Amino acid sequence: MFFLKKSFLTKPGCFVFKSASKKRKRQLGVGDDDNGSDRFRIGQKLWETVQMNTEVIQDQLNKKVLDSLAEFIKKHGLGCSSDVWRQRASEIPTAALMLGVNVPDHAMTFRSLCNLLQDSVTPFVVSVHAKECAVIPVKLLIQKVLEQLMGSGVSVDEEKEDDTALLQRTPCTISALCQWYKTVTKKCIQVSPERKENLTNNDLPQSLPVVVIFKDFEAFNSQVLQDFILICSRYTQELPFVFIFGIATSPSAIQHRLPHSVSSLLCIEVFHSLSCTQHLASVFDKLILNAQFPFKLSSRVIQVLVGVFLYHDFNVQNFVKGLQFSMLEHFNSQPLSLLCCQKQEALLSAKTLSKQNVEQIRHLPSFMRYVETQEPQEQVRLLTNDEHVKEVCQTLLKNLHKYHKNYYPILQCLHSLTSSLPKFPLGKHIRELHVSCIEKNLWETEEYDSALQLLRILAKDELVAALRKCAETLKSANTKRMQNALQQLEDFIGRLETLEEDSSGNGVISAKMEYQKTDLFQLQKTLLEKESRRTKRMNSFEVLRSQVMDFIDSLVREYLTPAEFQPLNEVCYYSSSGVLRHHPFYYLKVTDHSFRLTRFYDECS
Repeated sequence: MFFLKKSFLTKPGCFVFKSASKKRKRQLGVGDDDNGSDRFRIGQKLWETVQMNTEVIQDQLNKKVLDSLAEFIKKHGLGCSSDVWRQRASEIPTAALMLGVNVPDHAMTFRSLCNLLQDSVTPFVVSVHAKECAVIPVKLLIQKVLEQLMGSGVSVDEEKEDDTALLQRTPCTISALCQWYKTVTKKCIQVSPERKENLTNNDLPQSLPVVVIFKDFEAFNSQVLQDFILICSRYTQELPFVFIFGIATSPSAIQHRLPHSVSSLLCIEVFHSLSCTQHLASVFDKLILNAQFPFKLSSRVIQVLVGVFLYHDFNVQNFVKGLQFSMLEHFNSQPLSLLCCQKQEALLSAKTLSKQNVEQIRHLPSFMRYVETQEPQEQVRLLTNDEHVKEVCQTLLKNLHKYHKNYYPILQCLHSLTSSLPKFPLGKHIRELHVSCIEKNLWETEEYDSALQLLRILAKDELVAALRKCAETLKSANTKRMQNALQQLEDFIGRLETLEEDSSGNGVISAKMEYQKTDLFQLQKTLLEKESRRTKRMNSFEVLRSQVMDFIDSLVREYLTPAEFQPLNEVCYYSSSGVLRHHPFYYLKVTDHSFRLTRFYDECS
C-alpha cells in the first residue's frame, strides 16, 4: 500500500517555462515598401515564363516518342480487320513505354499522350492507376475501364444520352463493352462527313482502337494483370485493344510480372523516352543558362537543387518548383529585385528609384567594392549624390546584361571543347562547369590546367571539329565582342583546314655526337649533356594549335569571371541556400529518401 501511495504521489509531470521574448529583425516583404506592386508584377511575369517554358520543353522532349506511339496505334488500329500484322489472332498489340524512375514527371507525359491520341487517333482512350485497382479480383479493373469509356460521353452523334444510367444497367463485363462499342461505331456512320473526318482521322469508324494505358505497370497486382489480359485476348476479333505499359525500370519487368502463357498473348514493341537527366539538361539550358531570363541562381543554390534531383527523387518538376521557390524568396526578401527584369525595363526603373532604394544600393557588398575602386572625388559623389547613383546604376545594369550575353556563349564553347576529354576534368555536364565558373576564377584551378594540357595535344581533325562547334555557338550571339571572337575563330579554322602536314616537325636540332671509348658513368654524363642541349622544333600545326589554345584561354579569362565580381549582382542572383535547405521542399525530400533507404535495409536484413 505504501508503494502504491508513493507511486501515486510521484507522477511525472510536464512544466512549461516561457523564455524571454526576443525581438527578431523583420525582413521587408513584398507589401512593406513602395515598389512592392512592381516586384510582384515582375515576379509573376517570370513565374509564368518558367511555367510556359517548362511545358514547351516537356512537349518538345516527348514529341518524338509520342508521335511514334501514335503511329504504332494507327498501324495496328487500321490493320485490326486483317491479321497481317499479327502473329496470332489472339495477340494484343502492346507498347512498352520506358519512362525511367521519375514517376511524378510521368503524369504530364501521360496527359500529353492521352490528348494526342484522342485528338488524332481514337476517342477510346483509358488510363488506369494501380492504386485504383488494388483489389485482387479483376472486376474492379474492368469497372474502371468501362466507367471511363461508357461514362465519359464518347458518343459521336448529336443526341444526348444518359450514359450514367446506361452504365448502371449494364453489367461490368467485356462482352457488354463489345456491344457498346458496336453501337457507338455504327452511330459514327450517320455523322456528317466533315465531322467524321475530324473524329477518325480518315480512318474507318469500325477500326478505331480501344487504348488502355497502365500508367505504373510495376505497381499493378500481377494476378489482376494476368486475368485482364486473358479476358481481353478472347475479344480481339470484336474489340481492337491496344495496351500501353508505363514502365519505370526495364522491359524485363513484363517477364517478371507476367508468366510466359500470358506474355505470349502480347505483341510487344518497346519505346524509349529521354532520361530525366537529359530533361534536366534541357530545363537548365532554357531557364538558367539563358541571358534573356533575368533571374539567376548562385552556385550553392544550384548545388542544393541539383543535389535534391540527383540523390533523392530524379524529379524535374520538383527542380522547377525549387527554382520557383527561389524566385519567390528573392522577390520577397530583396527590395531591389524590381531591377531583376529585362534591360529596358530595368533602366526605366533605375531612373525612378526612391531614396530608400538608393540607400539599399549603397549597402550592397558588390556596390561597396565598386566604390572602393573609384577615385576619392567619385567616391564622395557616390555616397552623397542620389541622382549620380541612379546614373551609375544604369551603367552598371547595362554592364551586367552585357556580362551575361558574353558569358553564356563562351561557357558553351568551353564546354563543347572539354566535354569529350578523358576523365572530364571540367565536368561532363555544362551545369558543373557553370557552377565552377560563377564561384571562383576557373583559370586558377588544377582542373582547368589539366583540361588545357589535354587540349594542347588534340589531333587536327578533333581540334577542327571542336572549333566548328564553338563557331556554331557564337553565331547565335549578337554582341560585337562575340562577333569579333567568331571572326578570329573562323580564321583559325580556315588556317587549320588549309594547313599541310609538315614532315619535318618532329625533327630535332642536335649536335653531331662523337663516340669514344669510355666507361659507363662517363657515357651517361655525356648523353645527359647532349639531351639538355637538344631543342625541339615545333611544326606549323603545333604552332597554330598553341595559338588557338592561347586564344581560347584569353576568352575564358576575359568573359568567364565569377558573377560575384559584377557590381549589382545581388539584384539578379539569389544566394540564400540556407533558406532553401531549411524549407520543407528540401528536407522532406531528404527525410523521405532516408526513410525509404532505412526500410530497404530493414527488409534486406
